[in-house]
Amino acid sequence: MTDSRGPRSAPQDRELRLWKIGRALTVTFAVAVLAAGSVFYSLVALLDIRKIDSTAKLDANTLFDLVKLSFGVVAGAGALVALVVAYRRQRVDEAGAHRDATRLHTERFTTAVSQIGDASPAVRLGGVHALAGLADDAPDGSLRQTCIDVLCAYLQLPFIPDPGADPAHQEEHHRYLALRKVRHTVLRLIGDHYRRPQETQRSWQGCDLDLTGVTVDGDLNFNGATLAGGTVSFDGAVFNGGAVSFDGAVFNDGAVSFDGAVFNGGTVSFDRAAFCGSEVSFNRAEFSAGTVSFRGAKCWDGEMSFSGAVFSAGTVSFADVVFSCDKRPFGGIKVSFGGAVFSGGEVSFHSAAFSHGRESFGGAVFSGGAVSFSHTVFHGGRELFRHAVFSGGEVSFHSAEFSRGRESFGGAVFSGGTVSFNEARGPAPDGLLVAVGTPVPATVTLPLIWLSPNP
Repeated sequence: MTDSRGPRSAPQDRELRLWKIGRALTVTFAVAVLAAGSVFYSLVALLDIRKIDSTAKLDANTLFDLVKLSFGVVAGAGALVALVVAYRRQRVDEAGAHRDATRLHTERFTTAVSQIGDASPAVRLGGVHALAGLADDAPDGSLRQTCIDVLCAYLQLPFIPDPGADPAHQEEHHRYLALRKVRHTVLRLIGDHYRRPQETQRSWQGCDLDLTGVTVDGDLNFNGATLAGGTVSFDGAVFNGGAVSFDGAVFNDGAVSFDGAVFNGGTVSFDRAAFCGSEVSFNRAEFSAGTVSFRGAKCWDGEMSFSGAVFSAGTVSFADVVFSCDKRPFGGIKVSFGGAVFSGGEVSFHSAAFSHGRESFGGAVFSGGAVSFSHTVFHGGRELFRHAVFSGGEVSFHSAEFSRGRESFGGAVFSGGTVSFNEARGPAPDGLLVAVGTPVPATVTLPLIWLSPNP
């Protein structure tokens, strides 16, 4: 791999712009005179001096005071000149030091990129660690971001799949294992740096992370990390092995995207994560194997979207997740499973809480697998299952709580599979009885109190 790009230019890299010395001194003296005059007249007003005695006689004491005042003015002017010159020298020295640091960084950057492009996996591994160290020591955020971008670009490069353990391909197999070690090291270093507190020097929190199209087949640990600001993209990434963990992570005022990602192996966990004010998107993601868990996550403010996602196999858990507890009229988190397809596997919302937000499964299709909303609390979601299609599989609302009866099933279609509201609590959701029809199909189970003429 070779990369001809140099580090991004930063605002500090621009030519240092200083006023000419004459202009700087003129402005400084003018400001000093205005400040002195303001202080003098303020003291006059404060002491309530109404008249200054004048005399034509100049005695020795007055002459001596005038001499001292003249020397004081000259000394003050000299001090101002020295201050301006010292300030300009400091600015020039700082700019020179920054140029030197940037030049050294560029030289080290070029060497590290060359190492990453080397044919030897061992040399590549050294280049990866060198780039991570450069990001840690970068003089400014722009240079740090450049190093992170190169590490991400390395992961995005296509790689030869494992030829297997056949003795005829032993050399290729060993090379594959060595290069996979390099890729796994990049993943580990990224996780390590994002877990460091943002106020520390070597933290990468707040930087952009572009892992679009990356194949994640190793461990990636974001436990307890704070993803605040910046953009993190796993768009089109493939998770087919290893353990990816965002347990206890905080997503705050940023954008994290898994659009079009494929989860077909390994484990991805967001357990006990907190989503507050961020945009998290799994639009058109495919859950076809492995385990994805959001157990115990807390979500308020911002947006979380699974629009068009396909759940065809594997296990996905939203158990004990709390979606918004914000009671402002337009506050809370917007959660969307609109157009999602549940065709296989197991998806659980057991004991989840949808409260005071804008949650929607509108247009979702339940055609296979098992989806559980048992003991889930629905509170205030008006467009909840509008136009959803229940055509196969098993969907359970056992002991679910519909607290206000405003949760809508208007336009929903019940054409197959089994849907159970057994022991559900609260009034019947709006539009549900009309959507189910009369008589109630054998595949749909409703509480008797909902079928009573006067519930």
